[in-house]
Amino acid sequence: MSSPCAVPPRIRLPLHRRILPCVAAAASALLIRLPPRHLAAVLRRVRGRARPAGPAQTSAARTEVIAVSLRCAVDGCLQLSTATALLCRMRGAWPTWRVGVRTTPFAAHSWVEADGQVIDEPLPDGYYQPLMTIAPLPAPPDHGEKEKRCSCA
Repeated sequence: MSSPCAVPPRIRLPLHRRILPCVAAAASALLIRLPPRHLAAVLRRVRGRARPAGPAQTSAARTEVIAVSLRCAVDGCLQLSTATALLCRMRGAWPTWRVGVRTTPFAAHSWVEADGQVIDEPLPDGYYQPLMTIAPLPAPPDHGEKEKRCSCA
């Protein structure tokens, strides 16, 4: 995957706010060693029926992961995006997790999106062509609303 040239700005989190980001970073360090299809299967399973994560929540999770993991901050886009998605999931939501490539010159990258926008990446939308996407599932239809509208005799 691609790697930045400089360490992005990192915040210092209070000790009690480091626990979940550390767990997410550690879990993602293990998960990214899996073959891509197994990683995707695990992430789909973890995602479950979580509600979609918003841009602010996803950005905050990404910032917290960067704060606790130098590897994620410097050269671990796959680990960073996976840890961000896991941290959002620990808080009851799921962003869109993507892995993609560009061809000229070739580069691979992994990132997260929320509400259709790339979160905290320096590159414009569409810079990478997505190859693998784990998006939140659509909300189930409200069957109660359908029954209320139906006036069968």
